Amino acid sequence: MPADHLPVLLALGIALGLGGVILLLSSMTGSRSGGRIKLSTYESGQPLLDSSRKRISVVFFLIAIDFVIFDVEAAFLYPWVLVMREGGWPLFWAVMVFIVLILIGFVYIWMKGGLDLGLKRVRPGKS
Repeated sequence: MPADHLPVLLALGIALGLGGVILLLSSMTGSRSGGRIKLSTYESGQPLLDSSRKRISVVFFLIAIDFVIFDVEAAFLYPWVLVMREGGWPLFWAVMVFIVLILIGFVYIWMKGGLDLGLKRVRPGKS
């Protein structure tokens, strides 16, 4: 059994060794130039209009995480479509349960306000 893994381990060893050698040679032979201009932020050949250290609302990141989660879950549906005929009705109902769970999660995030980018508005009569 370990002999079956020998080609994979050999390829992994060669890849790691070659990567290490390339990094070592690069650090030994590369020039060390730097400075304020070289380390400055470069954006489409234009000077920056303002500081790049602006605060970004955490809401943006929460919505991005929600998007990634639902996008990956939608990607799971593609293999299901390819094997639908072979899987029959049990596979169909399993995927329907999966879709219902996705929808429940989506509605939960929606109801909690996880998709709202704007500031929370105070309703008249409530404080």
